[in-house]
Amino acid sequence: MNIAIIFAGGSGVRMGAGIPKQFLEINGKPVIIHTLQLFQYHDEIDKIYVSVLEDYIGYMEELVSEYRLDKVVCVLPGGETAQDSIYNALKKAESENPGDSIVLLHDGVRPFVSYEVISNNIEGVKKNGNAITSTSCYETIMLSKTGDEVDSVPYRKDTFAGQAPQSFYLKDIIAAHDYVRALPTRYENMVDACTIIRSQGITAHMVPGNRGNIKVTTPEDVYMFRALLQYKENEQAFGLGLTNKIDARMNQANKKRNKK
Repeated sequence: MNIAIIFAGGSGVRMGAGIPKQFLEINGKPVIIHTLQLFQYHDEIDKIYVSVLEDYIGYMEELVSEYRLDKVVCVLPGGETAQDSIYNALKKAESENPGDSIVLLHDGVRPFVSYEVISNNIEGVKKNGNAITSTSCYETIMLSKTGDEVDSVPYRKDTFAGQAPQSFYLKDIIAAHDYVRALPTRYENMVDACTIIRSQGITAHMVPGNRGNIKVTTPEDVYMFRALLQYKENEQAFGLGLTNKIDARMNQANKKRNKK
């Protein structure tokens, strides 16, 4: 069983919009739908759990129905933090699926992960027990504790940007969360699942990500995402690239929806 857990409980403060960023419409549909369709139309994904702000559960369920996302088996409320939201979804998945199921943890505002990256995450878990999507950094990374002075500059060849999905066996990532949640500090300084497992001495194994897999957080990111969508549309229209399986199935589904 391969399960996608999509966490989309953010309030969108940095976006400055009147609604959470995951529900902003881009090219005619909300960001969260762009994201969910990548997993809906992936051949290896069996189930999807979505964690959102409690006030938006009803709206999310309407969107799931409208876009015929039949792999979404549950829309549930998020928690106080992103990690709490993920944990809630993990526990729900645990109650309904075997412990050796593979779970892919993915941010609802990363709507451009490729078909191959999703597949490579699944294979990475089978091979190494976990898979952390990463891309090489093209810019120089500087470390600073104060933000005023540069403390160190690591070699660029040694720096990578962590992305999503981050993938694990269900029983393993729940055990890692349970360990952290039992500590007095809980999720303090735990920015993602990679941080959580590494804090317990577990080796995190990397899989290559795609560079267009941006996180839509600021207004600038919205423009970038629109440009990426336009680029993909041009590839399909003018034969500049191959349409992948997700694109083909999404186009077919959208045609059916538009005929209603």
